[in-house]
Amino acid sequence: MIETNYSKEFEALAQYYEKSGGDVSKLIDKKVVSIIVSGDKIIGRNTLPGVKVEAEQIENGVKIFIDIADGMNIENPIHLCTGYLKPEGTQTVLIDTRVGKNSKVKFLSHCVFPNGKKFLHRMISNVEVDEGGQLSYEDVHFHSEDGGVIVEAFYNARLFKNAKYNNVFHLTKTRVGKLKVAMKVDLQESSSAYLESKVYEKKDDVVEITEELNLNGSFSSGIAKTIVFSTDNSSAKIINKAYGNAPYSKGHIECNEIVKGDGVKVGTIPELYVINEKAELTHEASIGRINLKQLETLMAKGLSEEEATELIIRGMLK
Repeated sequence: MIETNYSKEFEALAQYYEKSGGDVSKLIDKKVVSIIVSGDKIIGRNTLPGVKVEAEQIENGVKIFIDIADGMNIENPIHLCTGYLKPEGTQTVLIDTRVGKNSKVKFLSHCVFPNGKKFLHRMISNVEVDEGGQLSYEDVHFHSEDGGVIVEAFYNARLFKNAKYNNVFHLTKTRVGKLKVAMKVDLQESSSAYLESKVYEKKDDVVEITEELNLNGSFSSGIAKTIVFSTDNSSAKIINKAYGNAPYSKGHIECNEIVKGDGVKVGTIPELYVINEKAELTHEASIGRINLKQLETLMAKGLSEEEATELIIRGMLK
């Protein structure tokens, strides 16, 4: 559980973990697999039968190995807390995860960097989901309002036959700073994937998101979806890719960018590549203002334009 020497550090981290939407009680529940990272240290962890967790300290960070045995159905989500409490520095987190045959597991990850002024967080997640396995990963970020946090998050997944993979990234409660997210999935026969990124950027925040589906197996399928709300002088570049490499594979990519402010700079690039003639790929993209009819309806009920805008956006980013 929590290392004795780091109890005060955990308490400081816990308050921001709660603000990000996390449940601190789950981090210390002996019935829940959990891993708590602060800076370059593992300050707490708990494992259960069928879940192997190993960790080692590296320069400015940690490397974590997670292995889910074959045939496991992990009832409670595995909780990950990654934090950095100092205003300056660098943190690298490397996570290798394997999900065994016909196993099912869900991860809830909260990354909290509440004081960052000159801080870089780099995360690389490599996932392998064996035949018939299922993995769901939700990554929620909570940054400082200073705008000095830089995040580079890379998610790579390999899915075997009949495997399922969901990966969701959310940064909607605080300033972004500078964000680079790249998700890439390689799918084998009859496997499926769902990728989603939701970001709310303000002031001079900068966002770059790339989502990629490689439909390598017959009857594989995937959806890559991005929603970004850009305000003030923020900028965003979104690239969604799908490769139909196998017969009867299906892929859909979707990007919605909502803008508010004359200084906003946004762009979206959908890329579809049909390699096999029996593959089917579709895309949908839009850039524009908030729905005027929705805005007028809420304002007619007594909300100010700012309040109505916030309500609409929170509904979309929920």
